[in-house]
This record gives sequence, structure tokens and C-alpha cells, in this order.
Amino acid sequence: MSDVTILPATPERFADVEHAMTGGGDGAGCWCQWWTLASSRWKSTSREERRELLRQEIESAPPPGLIAYVDGVAAGWVRVGPRLSQPRIGRSRTLKASPTPQDDPSAWAITCFVVRREYRRQGLNELLIQAAVDHARDHGARVVEGYPIDLSITRVSSNDLFHGALSTFEAAGFTEVARPGASRPIVALTLA
Repeated sequence: MSDVTILPATPERFADVEHAMTGGGDGAGCWCQWWTLASSRWKSTSREERRELLRQEIESAPPPGLIAYVDGVAAGWVRVGPRLSQPRIGRSRTLKASPTPQDDPSAWAITCFVVRREYRRQGLNELLIQAAVDHARDHGARVVEGYPIDLSITRVSSNDLFHGALSTFEAAGFTEVARPGASRPIVALTLA
């Protein structure tokens, strides 16, 4: 792979977030707000409103995500943050199967990936996971969860891979802690 740098999504990098989000997949429609909004609010917001919500999130601390740069070009995004800042996790029947208490402020989650089409299949998601774990650790996380898809059981479109693949999380050291659905494990990494 080329030279890869992963940096926090900060206000001065919002144009880079936009570039990463608009290179294919559903990034430009969701703007990584699915996990932060109640269903009724999600349905009532426009793409532009979701973009503005993400911009506002990025102005707060800690940053809600990281940007992967390949040779200086914004190529990918990962959302990582406290589970409590992503309230839809606690409302999901599937994700409630987590053995970590839903109200644990030290539990963080990696919930969304976007990689521009021209940078896919180059290992960016694994690098993003590793950087997300470091980011979570630096901000006091005790455990980091992920909610990937087990591609050995089902095949999905690249748009539906925004959760990440189980094999990628496992390669980054995560272990399965629950399996609420046949192809939907919950994985976790406890931080020292």
C-alpha cells in the first residue's frame, strides 16, 4: 500500500471528511448519523441536515471519527466514540446482546466505515480499526466494540459493509463476545 496516515476528524479537516464520504457507498447520504439519531429524527432529516450534524459533532471533543489519507488524499473514514454518544446502539435489539452494560461510559464502539471506491481492497479498514482503538484508548475507553458482518455466512453489497467485516476485526485483535444473529456477531477488544 501507498503511504497511509490516519488523523482525527477535526474542524479544519472537514473538507477531507466530505471527500472521504462522497467517494461511493452511502456516506454522502447518511453522513454517519445513523447511530446518533432516533429513527423518527433520522427519517425527518435531509442529507444536508445530516452533513451539518456531522460538522457540528466534529467541532466537539473528542472527534467522532478518523480520516485515512493515502498519499495525502482523504480516502476513508471510521466512526469511533463512546457508545453513549451513539444512542441507536442501545435501542437495537440485536446490539443489546452485548455483555457490556449499555450505560457503561468507558465502552466505545466502532460503527461505520466509508472507503472511497478507488481505495477499496487495500487494507484500509484494518488500519482504520487499529487507529480507532488507539484513539479510544487515548480518550479513556476500557473496551471497544464492533458490530461487523460475518462474510463466511452471508454476502452483502459494499454499501452494507459499512459495519466492517468480522475477519478484519479479528485480524485487529477483536474477539467475538455475542452472536445475536447468524451473520451479525458482536466483537470486543478490552484495553489495558
